[in-house]
Amino acid sequence: MFENDRENGVMVEPIGEPSDEEILERVATGDVAAFELVMRRYNRRLFRAVRAILKDDAEVEDVIQEAYVSAYAHLADFSGRARFSTWLTRIAVHEAFGRLRKRRRSESWDVNNGEEEQIMTLTPSPEKHASDGELRKLLEQVVETLPETFRTVFVLRAVEQLSVAETSEVLGIPEDTVKTRLHRARGLLQSRLQERVGDRVPELYDFQGAQCDAIVDRVLRRLKSLS
Repeated sequence: MFENDRENGVMVEPIGEPSDEEILERVATGDVAAFELVMRRYNRRLFRAVRAILKDDAEVEDVIQEAYVSAYAHLADFSGRARFSTWLTRIAVHEAFGRLRKRRRSESWDVNNGEEEQIMTLTPSPEKHASDGELRKLLEQVVETLPETFRTVFVLRAVEQLSVAETSEVLGIPEDTVKTRLHRARGLLQSRLQERVGDRVPELYDFQGAQCDAIVDRVLRRLKSLS
């Protein structure tokens, strides 16, 4: 697996692992099995990037599969002007947007109303804040309420930590647009998280009656032992 260089927003190869270029050279000479290294290296990135566009996990997996097949079939077209990871991610994103356009042509629905309805049904019960897993789900739900253009940039920049230049290359938009969309995405996330958890802040580190009773009991027993 690659490691994130958080400061520069790029992927750094751990010492001892072959570079993308070395793997691609092996694939080009007929070592098809070596392509597995590429897939395991970028599965998470592609899943996150495509999941930001399509909300159906099964379709996301299908898009990723198609992206890998397309990349393999067109390896000879990879010129090396961009990082291989950027080129691969762009293929997956292009495929995902293609699926989205087809879906929108075949379905008649109001995007805005759909998002508003989703927002109204995302407030979790207090019990769901009990674990990190539930917090992650809450964050995922809020991210999914973002407009598609903001959500995609947010996932690539903030989650996968691609640089501004890489995100620009993947999405085919100017770098200034990347910065603007990320800023707006963060603003929307902040306000929507506040809507969902703001009134529950007093419940943070809630001190339950049973805990209170247990502490009182232990203290009293210790005090009695001192008397």
